[in-house]
Amino acid sequence: YEGNIPFCPQCQNFHFPVFSTACSMIVMNEAKDKILLIRQYGIKEHILVAGYISQGEDAEQALIREVQEELNLTVTSLTFNQSKYYEASNSLMLNFTVTVTGQVTPNHEIDDWSWFSLENAKKAIKDGSLAEEFLLYYLEQ
Repeated sequence: YEGNIPFCPQCQNFHFPVFSTACSMIVMNEAKDKILLIRQYGIKEHILVAGYISQGEDAEQALIREVQEELNLTVTSLTFNQSKYYEASNSLMLNFTVTVTGQVTPNHEIDDWSWFSLENAKKAIKDGSLAEEFLLYYLEQ
């Protein structure tokens, strides 16, 4: 049993919940011993690279596009980690780990960025954030 079917008898249509879908990325260098964290929108704490999935795009296409647009890096491999609904932005967040090549050339959306060792990334990531939750989940696997 699926529960209540969201069907409106007046308009004769189904009305399913609407929310955004986004991806966040644990961006790793080719040696997989460093994680790139960013700061943006004037916030002092470091977070993961993230972006919304555009209509008609799948998550993998979106994360490749976001990493290219925001950092000018090329994704060479990607692995899905986990998903979590994020109420603050009414978004389903899909978290991946990506390996990248190239030289970081951030766009206007990025205030600052740094490569961190795996251990230091845990200390630098914004406390209590969804980014921290994703990072710790990945590092504890």
